[in-house]
Amino acid sequence: MTLYYDVHGQGPNVVLLHGWGLHGGVWGDVTNALSGHSRVMVPDFPGHGRSREFVPHAYTSEVFAEEVKRILPGPAVWVGWSLGALVTLSAALHFPDSVTKIVLVGATPKFARTADWPYATRSEVLNQFAHDLEHDYIPTLTRFLSLQVSTEDDRAVLRQLREELFRYGEPPAAALRAGLRLLMEADHRSAISAIDVPTLIIHGERDQLVPVGAARFVATQVKQARLEIIPRAGHAPFLTHQSLFVEKLKDFIHG
Repeated sequence: MTLYYDVHGQGPNVVLLHGWGLHGGVWGDVTNALSGHSRVMVPDFPGHGRSREFVPHAYTSEVFAEEVKRILPGPAVWVGWSLGALVTLSAALHFPDSVTKIVLVGATPKFARTADWPYATRSEVLNQFAHDLEHDYIPTLTRFLSLQVSTEDDRAVLRQLREELFRYGEPPAAALRAGLRLLMEADHRSAISAIDVPTLIIHGERDQLVPVGAARFVATQVKQARLEIIPRAGHAPFLTHQSLFVEKLKDFIHG
């Protein structure tokens, strides 16, 4: 069994990777904008969307990257958002032959805050999400989505995310729990200095899930990195500031 994925357009290979609890459909408008000049592949991660029956042998960013690599026809520009950015980092580290460039959106090498890592969500918040998933996971998911936006102006985006969440049915609770553990346990801080491919980091200035300090850290560690901070944007700048996001993405892919 392989991941479900959609393919759009012709040209250089680009793969778009979504965040926790969602699916590739969240990239819909970006896919349309890129498909005129690129071959865009949009998979759903194991346990998500139309890959909801896919159970990998382990829930790690390396395993997810390996499963994405299986569906690619050749090296690609990997574009990852949030959880997808962790997977993209793993691809660049473990499968460099499958990567031509990477784009990291709302990215961090470590999601959980610790004494030596302040640029992250507080561990007690993630632990509370894990606890609540066991009892009433749909409201827990919708609360998580509310952290994706930064202002009242982004409420339309929040509605869009909620609609996408349940488009293909309720996400399996077991997959959500495993994915949340992945976010809580992953730590790529010491490894990412080995990444040596052109890298674009796009980050929202007002990201509530991943403080902008995480993006600045990644930009100092990755050799060929360029950081673009989107003013007033939250965790999903490709939705709230779509035109600017697509402009920067196209310039990087084809530049």
